[in-house]
Amino acid sequence: MYCSTTYHSPVGLLTLACDNDSGSIVGLWIEGQKYFGKSIPEAMTEKDDVPVFGAVKNWLDRYFAGEKPGIHELPLAPIGGEFRQQVWTILCEIPYGHTTTYGEIAKKIAAENHLKSMSGQAVGGAVGHNPISIIIPCHRVIGSNGSLTGYAGGIAVKSKLLELEAKTASAR
Repeated sequence: MYCSTTYHSPVGLLTLACDNDSGSIVGLWIEGQKYFGKSIPEAMTEKDDVPVFGAVKNWLDRYFAGEKPGIHELPLAPIGGEFRQQVWTILCEIPYGHTTTYGEIAKKIAAENHLKSMSGQAVGGAVGHNPISIIIPCHRVIGSNGSLTGYAGGIAVKSKLLELEAKTASAR
């Protein structure tokens, strides 16, 4: 059974989802986000009192307050194929307050899989389908020319998240 709840954030209403059996987070979407809930294989039941939701809300409170909560503090279980999982794992390695490009991720995937090259567009597709936005920091991926491209939650939200991280990273 999959459960959901909501969280009011500075970037809009967020919907959180978990696998109630494993207690793992399987989704976090910004209201109106592209691919909203598409990775969940069945209907979600709204249930606010699931313990993992309290942990996620605490994590989000700290994140939006300018702290740097660790990704690995939460039990994450994004649903997706092997390639997407590989991309999402790399996203989790991008440090707070830093960015990388789709091309750099493509090079890393190519090297890990002993391939000559990997399409940045394929990486972009996997990044865009990240079902656990903000926590798995797909907003930290930018275009090769430094442009803010391709965020399923919208470029304005991506910009706000990067500004928050830049501000708190430079204040330390």
